Amino acid sequence: MTQNARLTLTEIYDAKVAAGELHPDAAQRAVLPALEERRAFLEQPVKKGLLGGFFKKAPEGYKGLYLWGGVGRGKSMLMDLFEKSVDIEAKRRVHFHAFMQEIHHGMHEARKTGVDDALAPVAKKVAEDLRLLAFDEMQITDITDAMIVGRLFQMLMEAGVVIVTTSNRVPEDLYKNGLNRALFLPFIALIRQKMDVIDLISETDYRQHRLTGQQVYFTPAGSAARAAIDTLWHELTGHATGTPLVLSVQGRQVEVPRHHNAVARASFWDLCGRPLGPADYLSLAEKVRVLILEDIPMLSASNYNEAKRFVTLIDALYEAKVRLIASAADEPERLYAEGAGAFEFERTASRLREMQAADWGSDL
Repeated sequence: MTQNARLTLTEIYDAKVAAGELHPDAAQRAVLPALEERRAFLEQPVKKGLLGGFFKKAPEGYKGLYLWGGVGRGKSMLMDLFEKSVDIEAKRRVHFHAFMQEIHHGMHEARKTGVDDALAPVAKKVAEDLRLLAFDEMQITDITDAMIVGRLFQMLMEAGVVIVTTSNRVPEDLYKNGLNRALFLPFIALIRQKMDVIDLISETDYRQHRLTGQQVYFTPAGSAARAAIDTLWHELTGHATGTPLVLSVQGRQVEVPRHHNAVARASFWDLCGRPLGPADYLSLAEKVRVLILEDIPMLSASNYNEAKRFVTLIDALYEAKVRLIASAADEPERLYAEGAGAFEFERTASRLREMQAADWGSDL
């Protein structure tokens, strides 16, 4: 058993606050007893049946946990604290979108075997391997996810898997305005019935706090800028590696290379070198709180299309009050010095300068 396992989550949290690793937050601390209850349940010995199978089913009335609140409130930090402290092997922490992609792939493979219900063997395999499934950032925008997630959760819960998830949305706002949403509503009822729903009401956005007063625009782009941005990435994500963020936009999938806890990281060419448009950038701006954009080049008639996309991207980020961290070939006013489009870029340069302000976006 780990040293942390001898302490309650509240004691672990208080120790981190005392060590200066965390800022004290009453709302965060108030969530810890609910997480501690699930930790204690999960660490109970699992009995084996006569045939060697495990009886994992949770006792009647035992519930998972749905923790929701605004971005930057510390939900992922609490999830990290909880998942790492649960002293069992049969656990997994995974981004919700990545997990659903795995489920769809598993169903595709199951259909090849001719099964009547492709979801059943996939859910069975997950339940055989796990007692704790910890999701980060549950959000449902894809109809293919919406149509199976209710049955999936039902199967996992009935098999005794404890589900703990974070989300930026109250359950009733999941898949809001989605196609055929009436078919999704039973899942919301399932969440309310089988999970404790807790609102993390902290008024502090810690990502915004960490960026206050920090340099967020680096020039010239290069090794020094990359090292400084690496430091900011680690501070904002808790040293997470990050996983791809896949956006579903008008039937297409747009991938951003790295993402963790509403912080995304990409190069100029990842987002502006591909034929993306306003809908793609608006979708990105809805999903992230901070965007790290690296290696913005000098702009001119020679890369006019890329420059136009960059302008559209900045407009989307600006309107959504997304914090921008960037490395570029030059200062905003000198990025697009001459050629077609240079005059129109003056507004973008002004916005790039405004977005560097220490208090920009802090009203959200």
